[in-house]
Amino acid sequence: MGTDAYTNIATDTWLLNNLHEKEPVFSLWQNNNAVIVGQNQNTFGEVNQDFIDEHKIEVVRRVTGGGAVYHDLGNLNFTLFVPIESSANVDFKQFSEPVLEALHKLNIPAEATGRNDLVVNGKKISGVAQRYANGYLMHHGTLLFDSNVDTMVRSLNVADEKFISKAAKSVRSRVGMIKDAAPEGLTLQDFWDAVQYELTNHGKDSEIVLTPAQKQEIIRSAADQFSTWDWNYGKSPKFNFKNHAKYDGGIIEVQVQADAGIIQDINFTGDFLGLRDWREIKNQLVGLPFEVSAIQPVFERNEDGRYFGSITTEELIKLFEA
Repeated sequence: MGTDAYTNIATDTWLLNNLHEKEPVFSLWQNNNAVIVGQNQNTFGEVNQDFIDEHKIEVVRRVTGGGAVYHDLGNLNFTLFVPIESSANVDFKQFSEPVLEALHKLNIPAEATGRNDLVVNGKKISGVAQRYANGYLMHHGTLLFDSNVDTMVRSLNVADEKFISKAAKSVRSRVGMIKDAAPEGLTLQDFWDAVQYELTNHGKDSEIVLTPAQKQEIIRSAADQFSTWDWNYGKSPKFNFKNHAKYDGGIIEVQVQADAGIIQDINFTGDFLGLRDWREIKNQLVGLPFEVSAIQPVFERNEDGRYFGSITTEELIKLFEA
């Protein structure tokens, strides 16, 4: 589908909702310069809008959680679509294994660590996110082959110019490029071909080709949703209670609008890696008294949905106790 970020993010979502294959399926793809924000993030707080506008960098909200990431043509993206019975049964690490195996076959010493990140020599080369829907898990992520760190920093950080070089140095100390750990002379196309070879069972698996009608559905979705201001930025409602915390499972903030002690609206933002969209249970919270004894049972009975990733019910409840 090319390198248009709006279309590629729309493609991932369409495939999750419509592919319905009986066996795991994967795709490899690239975006032009773009910032891809997590579904639960406040875009205004994640991007340097002046730099984004000046350099015509696309900003797209995906349907998975996690943090904002920068894409360019030095970055290879992968997506796995895996049939699985329940989001409660998802083991994040097992979905990194095919990609890790492909990297190892290229003699690149990658390993999984932290919240499903891939690292080489202690430096992050990949970040991933997941979404479970209709019996399928979508697991997608980045593979930093040779991206532009300076543009990455300027796109993702609203920073005073004098701090840019310091920020870039800091990012370089934490983020690695696969090219630096790869065999000498390996190009991004060589890398793409090698990853594809491994993920297709050494070239034995067949390709799924979308029909013209299916492609048009994706193009319409990109135009009607993924390229719109409402989806990518939106309007933040006003709330009269707000609290946030940083847990092992990610950063999360709760915002509650209440009237006469009754929850009228509630919102969760952050880079937590929810497997399912927490908005599925929003209506179970709206209308409740704004007190822990009423709220806690909602989280407890929905634990299997993994709506907030590995953030526990106990940790969620702490947000309401401040």
